[in-house]
Amino acid sequence: MKTFLKPLSAHEERECLERLKEGDQEARAALIEHNMRLVAHVVKKYQYTDYETEDLLSVGTIGLIKAVNTFNMDRGSRLATYAAKCVENEILMLLRAHKKYSKEVSLYDPIGVDKDGESVSLVDVIEMETKDTLEDMILDQDIKELYGAFETCLKPTEKQVVRMRYGLFGSKEYTQREIAAVLGISRSYVSRIEKKAVEKLRAGMECLG
Repeated sequence: MKTFLKPLSAHEERECLERLKEGDQEARAALIEHNMRLVAHVVKKYQYTDYETEDLLSVGTIGLIKAVNTFNMDRGSRLATYAAKCVENEILMLLRAHKKYSKEVSLYDPIGVDKDGESVSLVDVIEMETKDTLEDMILDQDIKELYGAFETCLKPTEKQVVRMRYGLFGSKEYTQREIAAVLGISRSYVSRIEKKAVEKLRAGMECLG
C-alpha cells in the first residue's frame, strides 16, 4: 500500500478546520491528504473482498471528503473518529450493491435513530462498547513505526538509553540519573544521548510513515 502523510496534530487539525470555515481550500486539501492513512486503515478490513485495494481507497476517499465537508468540530470529537464512520459507510454502500456480501453488511442495516435523529445500526451499538477503536488502530501503527525506527536508526548505546528511559519492550522506566549510574557516565551525557536518539526516532518514523 502506498505511503501516506502523517496525521495532523490536534492543534494543526483545529487550525485547518478554522481556516476551512473561512473557505480556505488549501486547508481542506490538507485535512484530506493528512487523513488518507485513516482511509487505508479502514480499507484493510475489506481487503479480502472482490474489490481491488485501489478501488476501495478511491471509494473511501469519497467518504473522507464528505466527512471533511460536513464535520462539526464544536461537537468535541476528533475528525478521525467522525471520518472513520463516513469512510466505512461509503465502502459499505459499495458492498451492499454486491448481493454476495449481504450477510457481511447486515450489521449495518438501520435499527432505529439516535437523539439527533440520525440512523443507528447494530454495529453502532456494538462500537459503543469499544472506545476509540480506529484511534487505537492508528496508535498501534505508530507504535510499530516507533519500534521499527528504534531497530534501524539507533546505535547500541542509544538503544539502551531509550529502552531504559521509556520502558520499551516491557522493561522498567529509569531516570536519567539511574541510567547514568548503570552506564558509568554523567547524567548530562545521558540527557544528550537521549535527546539525539529521540530526534533520530522522530526522523525515522517520518521516513517509515
